[in-house]
Amino acid sequence: MRWRSPLSALAWLALAAAALAASCQVHAQGLQPPQAALQYRSLLIRTAHAGWGMDAPVAVFAAQVHQESAWRPDAVSHVGAQGLAQFMPATSRWIASQAPDLATPQPYNPAWALRALVTYDRWLYDRTPTRYTPYERMWVALRSYNGGLGHWQQEAASTGLAQPSRAQVDAACGSARRAAVHCKENLGYPHRILVVLQPRYLQWGPGL
Repeated sequence: MRWRSPLSALAWLALAAAALAASCQVHAQGLQPPQAALQYRSLLIRTAHAGWGMDAPVAVFAAQVHQESAWRPDAVSHVGAQGLAQFMPATSRWIASQAPDLATPQPYNPAWALRALVTYDRWLYDRTPTRYTPYERMWVALRSYNGGLGHWQQEAASTGLAQPSRAQVDAACGSARRAAVHCKENLGYPHRILVVLQPRYLQWGPGL
């Protein structure tokens, strides 16, 4: 493209910059956390740091709570999952046996629920393949949070590979005990958290 004068070139660049800034502003506004989340920001950050250290993926946990309960501490799903973290009663009892500070299940208590979510994510993450990247390990942990670590491990074994990649195990969803009808939800769960929702919370802390 040839410019008729330096002035026209500058004017075009100014208009382009203004359009880009406006677009970014609209995009950023669409990525803001919901108002309901703000009251739990400090609590979640402290809880994440206590369980994972100062480099805890706070944005991931926030996105997960967003997905699970939309930040409603009294939320109850149609299958009976409870609270911010949407733990089933059996899972609440199990996690209580894993950590002294969770000894009394209180799924509707925001402090308990956030500790439980962060603790369970850590437990799952530690059981993912260490050869995977942190992002891939969190992907596996989230799939396991949603559908059970045992199902993921069985599908990994079903590939017949000694060290299947994360993508290869994803492709094997429904090949073991998990019914294939549940794969869309289970594979969509980490995608929604890590890709769709996480950007809203990057201002809270690190992501993956």
